Amino acid sequence: MHVKGRAKLDRRTKNLVTRLSKGDIAIISHDDIDEVAANNLIDIKPQAIINTQPSITGRYPARGALKILKAGIPILDEVPDQIFDNIKEGSWLEIDDNKIMSGRLILAEGKILTLTDVQNKLDEANQNFRHELDDFVDNTLEYAKKEKDVLLGNLEVPDLNTQILGRHVLIVVRGSSYKEDLRAISSYIQEQKPVLIGVDGGADALLEFHLQPDIIVGDMDSVSDQALQSGAEIVVHAYANGKAPGLERVQAMGIDPVVFPITGTSEDAAMILAWEHGARLIVAVGTHSNMIDFLEKGRKGMASTFLVRMKVGSILVDARGVSQLYQQSLHRRYVVELFLAALVPIVVLLWVSPATKPFFSLLWLQLKLLFN
Repeated sequence: MHVKGRAKLDRRTKNLVTRLSKGDIAIISHDDIDEVAANNLIDIKPQAIINTQPSITGRYPARGALKILKAGIPILDEVPDQIFDNIKEGSWLEIDDNKIMSGRLILAEGKILTLTDVQNKLDEANQNFRHELDDFVDNTLEYAKKEKDVLLGNLEVPDLNTQILGRHVLIVVRGSSYKEDLRAISSYIQEQKPVLIGVDGGADALLEFHLQPDIIVGDMDSVSDQALQSGAEIVVHAYANGKAPGLERVQAMGIDPVVFPITGTSEDAAMILAWEHGARLIVAVGTHSNMIDFLEKGRKGMASTFLVRMKVGSILVDARGVSQLYQQSLHRRYVVELFLAALVPIVVLLWVSPATKPFFSLLWLQLKLLFN
């Protein structure tokens, strides 16, 4: 590997991608890179990625590193953490094999991650998966007992200015395949005009598709200022004890938000809001719904999500992966059959119409003469 570029560094990948540009060298501290982070990095196309953590540990089948390498972006893994102190944002770097250099000075060394390395770790993860699953189930059940108020309905849900009663609600989380799924349900959005709820960065996902969010729910750590100032109603997700980490940021922007204290994730809070305010149907895009999703988020269980989905399940449609059902193009034979089917009633009408009947009679006579 031999690449050159400007260094952009941040210990949090989701913060770095807001500043990263094509051709930069990304410096991160991210073990078991998740698919969402991988997709964001791939979209930007940096020259290379330097990671102070193992990009895949083998603890569970995290597939982010695999996607990055298959996209042709090299990864230099397990670089000493001191690199964050030794490199300034925007400085020029050169990566020569496994060495990180500034001019002739070697700043650090790492391990070049290969597809073979990743595949070996995925094989190891498949062997460890049973143990991880046991721990995950135990944690989910343990915390479900503590968080059962979510299911029993003992919650104080704040009032909203946005009218939800009797309407469809689309909840968008910036999770895996959210772009493909938003494209796949674009006709549904145009026809039903659902209430649009963006969960943190999901609000930016809506804006990316030229959709105006009606409500933004979250702890406000991954949503842009542009989205917060878009005119959407802001609901700050607070802990069950009332502490709201994102409240200060929103108030500093001159926005008067609604605070919703609830156990669980921000997407759980969004679903409960929609349910309690009388949504007719909840359609979820990009939400976290399985063990891998939660392990990638650093969570050891999904108690609150399990309980919330039990509660709202009767009106919940999970659109995640819907794009995979409709990725094939329309077959040419179907188009021809559709055209012929539409042509038959037109021909019949023209045949029996007084205005065109003489024409068809003359045409039939000409054919008889031609083939007699």
